[in-house]
Amino acid sequence: MLQLLALAVCVAGGSATAALFGEPDGDAVRQALRERVVALRTNGELRPGGGEIAARRLIPDFYASRDYAPVWSSPGRRRALLRAVDDSVSHGLDPADYQFDLLRSHADDGLRDAGRLADRDLLFTEALVRLVYHLRFGKVDPHELYEGWNFSRSLGAVEPVQALEALVGVEALGAAIELYAPRLEAYRQLRAALLAYRAIEVVGGWPSLPGGPTLRPGDRDPRVPTLRERLRASGDQLSPPPSDRELFDDALRDAVVVFQTRHGLEPDGAVGRKTVAALQVDVGRRIDQIRVNLERLRWIAQDVAGDYLLVNIAGFNARLYLDGKLAWQSRVVVGRPYRKTPAFRAEMQYLVLNPEWVLPPTILKEDVLPKVARDRGYLAENDMRVVTNAGREIDPGEVDWTRYGRGGFPYQIVQAAGPDNPLGRVKFMLPNPYSVYLHDTPAKKLFQRSERAYSSGCIRLERPMELAVLLLDDPAQWSAEALEAEIAKGETRNVQIGRRVPVMILYHTTEVGEDGRTYFHPDLYDQDAAVLEALGRPFRFSAVGRTRPGR
Repeated sequence: MLQLLALAVCVAGGSATAALFGEPDGDAVRQALRERVVALRTNGELRPGGGEIAARRLIPDFYASRDYAPVWSSPGRRRALLRAVDDSVSHGLDPADYQFDLLRSHADDGLRDAGRLADRDLLFTEALVRLVYHLRFGKVDPHELYEGWNFSRSLGAVEPVQALEALVGVEALGAAIELYAPRLEAYRQLRAALLAYRAIEVVGGWPSLPGGPTLRPGDRDPRVPTLRERLRASGDQLSPPPSDRELFDDALRDAVVVFQTRHGLEPDGAVGRKTVAALQVDVGRRIDQIRVNLERLRWIAQDVAGDYLLVNIAGFNARLYLDGKLAWQSRVVVGRPYRKTPAFRAEMQYLVLNPEWVLPPTILKEDVLPKVARDRGYLAENDMRVVTNAGREIDPGEVDWTRYGRGGFPYQIVQAAGPDNPLGRVKFMLPNPYSVYLHDTPAKKLFQRSERAYSSGCIRLERPMELAVLLLDDPAQWSAEALEAEIAKGETRNVQIGRRVPVMILYHTTEVGEDGRTYFHPDLYDQDAAVLEALGRPFRFSAVGRTRPGR
């Protein structure tokens, strides 16, 4: 994107003119800029006009490359940047991070002092750098919140000084700045949702429904008019109220179901404790939730293109995109809060049909070893065997199970393939340091629940066979019928896939659905607060140019 921008813009050449009566000549402003840049290089700090310069390497290199010619002599250019900074709120960002008040105070075209003009130039360039940096990478560095974060965070082959020089010269500055934001439909939709919820906030938000006994269709209750008003304010109630305003009618039940579906609740149409709690969340908190998830989209935007599989932990869903278009989706079961599914990126490599289950270390230590120590028949009852790391089977009777209550077990325990195997009939392998993979499951009933956090970290799929056929990408050899026939043989087999797609396992608590509605998922692992707090911290640059481990 940045390369295309650099080619597409028409770079404005030369320094600012001194045609305005009384304005210092260009040499005086250049000299003032030179002095400030040298001071910044020497001292590592500069406070032009009382502001701060965080781009302590880029700005000196940038001004040196243009022989200290000022950038912001044109009032129109300054107004364009001020509009872009002011509009940063539409991205869930804060204009204060770009020293917006200082920019406005220095935007006066009547400045005559060379030093103040140099200060203004530096402040506007700093604001531009900060803004495009945030739009490109996000304000928060995810590496500081998530150990092992391995999504792309790089400028690629783009040289920052050249990119900045191209950007300051483009004619339509506001549009060029917008190109640095994620060009994803999900991002565009979430920005629109932010605008809609801020509009609700401007008119006073929505009423808070008082607690009380569960409200059900057919009930009459003085809280019903408040419930109806609350649902109307958030766009869930569209029909007019009945003549009996305190009657919980069928139309209100339908509105409650819509609300429950959008908030990850059981859509039973009854307003009980959990539904009341969701109704009582004020619009400001929903705005913060949207802002947090716009930030998360900025973190991953560089990796979302072409073929990819997205798993949203908080949304309990998975979606496969082929050539950028939705090709498959499924409900999923993810890790319990005390055995979290991590967020990471990996590449799907192959399938295992009729997989055996090698028990992960955590399950082995915390679940199985204590059970075997109490009941030596546990392994046989569950079709499990003990093997060495080289695959040689060990007689369980030869193992002193009492020695391994606190770990240190020197063998593996493997459960044979079959109808009771927790991996089901197919496993999707994507090598990663967490031993997390996607798989089928015999426990199909869990997919009917709204909250689906029941695994020990791996991801169970409701519709795995459809995904397998799409990834095998060979209709002649691997039709759905051929796949089922191969699985019916009961043999464990690895099968290479035809489309090796990147898998992105994410944690997004807000997204816009295909129906255009905004969905708020439960903050299953309590991760929103840390992102929101980091968004509120003072501005600082963090490292870019990181690549994924092993790449």
